[in-house]
Amino acid sequence: MGSLQLFHSFSVSVSPATNLRRPLNKGRVSACLNVDVEAPNPLKMKSGGSKEVIEEEGKVLVGTYARAPVVLSRGKGCKLYDPEGREFLDCAAGIAVNALGHGDPDWVRAVTEQANVLGHVSNAYYSIPQVELAKRLVANSFADRVFFSNSGTEANEAAIKFSRKFQRFTHPDDAQPATGFISFTNSFHGRTLGALALTSKEHYRSPFEPVMPGVTFLEYGNIQTAKDLIQQRKIAAVFVEPIQGEGGIYSAKKEFLQALRKACDDAGCLLVFDEVQCGLGRTGYLWAHEEYGVYPDIMTLAKPLAGGLPIGATLVTERVASAVAHGDHGSTFAGSPLVCSAAIAVLDKIANPSFLSSVSKKGHYFKELLIKKLGGNAHVKEVRGLGLLIGIELDASASPLVDACRNSGLIVLTAGQGNVVRLVPPLIISEKELEHAADILDECLPALDSN
Repeated sequence: MGSLQLFHSFSVSVSPATNLRRPLNKGRVSACLNVDVEAPNPLKMKSGGSKEVIEEEGKVLVGTYARAPVVLSRGKGCKLYDPEGREFLDCAAGIAVNALGHGDPDWVRAVTEQANVLGHVSNAYYSIPQVELAKRLVANSFADRVFFSNSGTEANEAAIKFSRKFQRFTHPDDAQPATGFISFTNSFHGRTLGALALTSKEHYRSPFEPVMPGVTFLEYGNIQTAKDLIQQRKIAAVFVEPIQGEGGIYSAKKEFLQALRKACDDAGCLLVFDEVQCGLGRTGYLWAHEEYGVYPDIMTLAKPLAGGLPIGATLVTERVASAVAHGDHGSTFAGSPLVCSAAIAVLDKIANPSFLSSVSKKGHYFKELLIKKLGGNAHVKEVRGLGLLIGIELDASASPLVDACRNSGLIVLTAGQGNVVRLVPPLIISEKELEHAADILDECLPALDSN
């Protein structure tokens, strides 16, 4: 039970003999009544069974999602459940978001305690959790400063603006400072117009053109073409994912990132690492670029940072931050006390070296297990990835296999051109659960034959 305050106002007359010069509150008095009310119960708020929910969704929501025909109503650890009680092993983690699984006690405690204190104040004021989270991100990365937003695409929009502002700031006498961008094949940077312009898949962009101009797409991994274009000094920034998630789980080679770093330094161009999906422990490193020993000027984060609450972060060096002034960018909701408290709980747990070591160990075990179980199948072309960011490339559409897995109690995703099974489970997943996932994938492979 909780306490609810009810206010009732009524008018009173004020005698001329009173000492008041004028009636307070225009002669209105407010009375406060405390009553006990029952807190909302999410289980009582559900509409009904899965069939009813799916039917109702079709009547009230814009049809932007080709959803799988399953309703997920609760979760615990690495397990999800529908309203009828069916259990699913979650190897999607809300698209690499739920790094600590579902209902992590430290995360729940951080959220509930902060919700009882202060949820939102806007960025017109200072708030303690936002500063504490920024301090932790700076202490654990290359960066000197942080800008918070609400999603990965917003983090990349901030990086776009900061890159162009940096070029104007550092070249004040140039009539045409560098404004162009380089992105790469198979890239995905978001769905808002700026980030969308950096996303290579044409079918994402074409319905909304013209998008932001000035973007050149180059082959991922092609050093020479990138160097040639960067040397023309018309590029404000190069955007690259150290490991491409949506694009098909492709890892950059060290030589490629090293060459980009040197070319950008030589030309005064910024290097932006998009680690929205591959960052924050997913690869067994806190940041994916740590494996390569190459560091960016800007890094964008989002998905797992707040454990399921909406957040984005754009991490920058002092050199970049010095170009950004009051009013250059902003957000109403970004960096709220509630979300930042959740993110502190997530970051503190994942940044622990023993936690990262466990991710690396489990990722290696899972990848080897998948190669052993699936590698001999004619449909399986390659099993690749790092840590718990793994892709299984097929010679056909992955959809029949994904559907069969779901019907057998395993949730996985697609990637690439739809021919890659993407496995991004919660980072807390056990080896026993990974074995169960591999068994289901193996058992469901015949679905590709029938297709």
